[in-house]
Amino acid sequence: MKRRTKIVLASILGLLLVGPFLIPVNSSGTLTNVEAANAQFGDKSKFIEVVGHDVHYLTAGDPNSDRLILLLHGFGANVSTWDLVLNELGDAGFVVAYDRAAFGFTERPESWTGTNPYSTAGQLEVIQALIDEFGAGKEVVILGHSAGGNLAAAFAAQNPEAVDQLILLDPAIYSTGGGSSWLNWIYDIPQLNHVGPALVSSIATSGLDLLNESYYDKSLVTEELKAKYTAPLKIRGWEKAFWNYNKAPRTTNVDKQLASISMPTLVITGDTDEVVATADSIRLAGELPNAQLVVIKNCGHLPNEEKSQEFLTAVAGFLQASK
Repeated sequence: MKRRTKIVLASILGLLLVGPFLIPVNSSGTLTNVEAANAQFGDKSKFIEVVGHDVHYLTAGDPNSDRLILLLHGFGANVSTWDLVLNELGDAGFVVAYDRAAFGFTERPESWTGTNPYSTAGQLEVIQALIDEFGAGKEVVILGHSAGGNLAAAFAAQNPEAVDQLILLDPAIYSTGGGSSWLNWIYDIPQLNHVGPALVSSIATSGLDLLNESYYDKSLVTEELKAKYTAPLKIRGWEKAFWNYNKAPRTTNVDKQLASISMPTLVITGDTDEVVATADSIRLAGELPNAQLVVIKNCGHLPNEEKSQEFLTAVAGFLQASK
């Protein structure tokens, strides 16, 4: 009987150790990131190599402007989130909107040397590289939405001399998606690392639930809008990249560094934001040393999309007043 028990336990252990490697993990995507970008934006798409990978970006306005406006999208989004406001923001300066690592049409490296591009450290290096490339001699404005707002605030806190104005749109400051870094070793267990891309592929459907939750007026979540958000899922290997993003250390602790963000700052939120609570943005504006607050009525988590004119009015007024 004991011998049989040992055989059963050994079989179970073998299945746990070997079984995950028997599960095929394939990508639903069929295009390269460049092919997908060209299909979505045509010749508007641009790429720049920074931090070991090609970052996709769009521009608006005059490159010779004395102001750079750098746009960081939120979790699960891409540069198309700025479609309704990109050209108008270009009236206020040279605009560079880029896709953060693991999202949009930016290259999805499977390996790297040096800084992990999916990590907070890597993404902060990307911000610095883009400022170096496009912002030399210019006034620099960083505008970050949601998780992109967390990164924008973290960069501003660590590099206050590099940022002239900061705009935080429904920023995820007090609650973020970054896990505890001490747990990261679990993700590198070979069996889990193999099946990880399949485990996170559910974002293809849950991401649309988040999009719907982000709008006050659900009728605005059209098939066309959904297509813009899901277009990057046509890229081969997007699941592995999203797994690498989830594995990467992404905490910033910027909520402990708010006193360092002394430059003029505008906090914008919708009055019915269910993704980053409106109350959190109101709290943030009160805790920052030099902040203004704009609350847009009948609006959710995406004022730049749902209430684009109110968003643009708030940004234009802030930039004019703080110049």
